[in-house]
Amino acid sequence: MNFPKILAVLLAVSAGLIAQELPDNTPFILNDFVWENKQAFIDRGRCVTQQVNADDELEPPRLSLRVRGFAVPGSLQIPVWFHVIRNSAGQGNVTTQQIQNQLAVLNASFGGTTGGANTPFRFYLAGTTTTTNNAWFTMAPGSQAESQAKNALRRGGANTLNIYTASPGGGLLGWATFPSSYSSRPQADGVVVLFSSLPGGTAAPYNLGDTATHEVGHWMGLFHTFQGGCSNTNDRVYDTPAEKSPAFGCPVGRNTCNNSPGLDPITNFMDYTDDICMNNFTQGQSDRMTQQVATYRGIQ
Repeated sequence: MNFPKILAVLLAVSAGLIAQELPDNTPFILNDFVWENKQAFIDRGRCVTQQVNADDELEPPRLSLRVRGFAVPGSLQIPVWFHVIRNSAGQGNVTTQQIQNQLAVLNASFGGTTGGANTPFRFYLAGTTTTTNNAWFTMAPGSQAESQAKNALRRGGANTLNIYTASPGGGLLGWATFPSSYSSRPQADGVVVLFSSLPGGTAAPYNLGDTATHEVGHWMGLFHTFQGGCSNTNDRVYDTPAEKSPAFGCPVGRNTCNNSPGLDPITNFMDYTDDICMNNFTQGQSDRMTQQVATYRGIQ
């Protein structure tokens, strides 16, 4: 178990810091970008990953015997390239220790040591690049700058995770591509995260490394837990309770779908809560990721 994180959560609960957070008029500042309040940030700036059309997916409804047999916990090693993008003023620098700490967060999150499923996935550093480019540093999703950066920096094939650290415009935390998009847009593949969201960064309360965990979840085929709202098929995972809308802060006991079993999955990595609140993937999410990467990325 990740005892430091668990202890931090317990201390926050005892101090009354984790509770139902309601929208108010208090400005929320992230990376020098000012939002009207934290709800406005969640509504418009948390994660701008574009959800794919579920009808376009190719995977069968259950894991194949071959995939199930090989995908035991820790059996699938994912090479990771970190691409550190900074501006000419030196803003955006990421240390070697931060990269190592981010890999440790990914391995703990996908390894179930913070809670939840012990998935098949583990991550190791394949290499790093460091680039000074003002336009790339503030790239937005779908922009020419993003395309240029990825065309120049991307390494490996469908099975290689490329993580780009930058300072996206509009106060964004990050975005990712889905496995099913790889065949049509291979050069766009990867994850972009705010550089200060890495462990030890300044993007509190999103500076424990779980922005990358969230976006890598997308890269492996997961939807947000609130995908589809209160529909029983919300995120195409059988064991995540339905959730009407994204949560923020750490609203313990939140229940936005009264006609569906279970409270909102606010501690799931695919919600929008603060890093200190996130601690798990479910077994259903692990199964979906395993099938998605086997089908679209050849990882099995």
